[in-house]
Amino acid sequence: MKSKTVCVFVGLVIFGLSTISVTAEEPQAIRVMSYNIRYNNPGDGINAWPNRKDHVAEMIGAKHRADFAGLQEVLKGQIDDLAERLPNYAWIGVGRDDGWQKGEFSPIFYRKEQFELLQTNTFWLAETPEIPGSKSWDTSITRVVTWGKFKDLKTDHEFYHFNTHFDHRGQKAREESAQLVWKKIKAIAGDAPTFFTGDFNTRENSKPYEILAGKDSESDLIDARYVSKTVHRGPTASTSGAEGWTKIGPNESRIDYIFIRNGISVLSHQILDDQYDGRYPSDHLPVLAEIVIAD
Repeated sequence: MKSKTVCVFVGLVIFGLSTISVTAEEPQAIRVMSYNIRYNNPGDGINAWPNRKDHVAEMIGAKHRADFAGLQEVLKGQIDDLAERLPNYAWIGVGRDDGWQKGEFSPIFYRKEQFELLQTNTFWLAETPEIPGSKSWDTSITRVVTWGKFKDLKTDHEFYHFNTHFDHRGQKAREESAQLVWKKIKAIAGDAPTFFTGDFNTRENSKPYEILAGKDSESDLIDARYVSKTVHRGPTASTSGAEGWTKIGPNESRIDYIFIRNGISVLSHQILDDQYDGRYPSDHLPVLAEIVIAD
């Protein structure tokens, strides 16, 4: 009787092991963030950069664990501050005014242990996109798109991340930028999986959004929020400048987006409204999506 018991036990163990061995692995999710961190303006008083740089770094890294963070309104000194506080990340990007270090950056921070940079470049939102410092249409400030081609060292997937900040004043500039960007993404990335982050300074019912989302163009970009497998979490607005960055005002809306294309699915989408001492770390809220790249 004792030997039979042992045989049954061994059989159960072997059966259990075989069951575990054929269980499908969970998909490898990538956490993508878009975050306008507000430029270092000493006139911001209590909301000035020295008082919030630790919080911004924590939002990207320790708290929400972004694998990729497309940032906007970032001066070189702010990049240095974040790089010091985010040692597990590398970054790409150039200053928009001279293609080097002058002016705001639209940098991409990424986890360097898991993701390998294969290629990177910048183009300007202008009629001469390859010329640094270019401006066109009714744009008020020079604007850029930073992009990188990456390889996931865990899965061997190769993909692209584009990041930008559209003009805040020129309507024609935003429309022309939208047309330029989707065409450039298609030309650069081809059929590769791509995600596109940014502060687009445009609402969903506007023409630039409709161009980007393929409603008024042949763009194949898709707003990640509307294809998420789970319901959107957090506020509907992505700006938070009301009452000294303590509230989301009634007239604020979503102008920060994550778009996807080609073989990417979205597990979740949220706008993060974490506060520190009753204040948001920026006058924008981060947008965060968990995505999966198809094999």
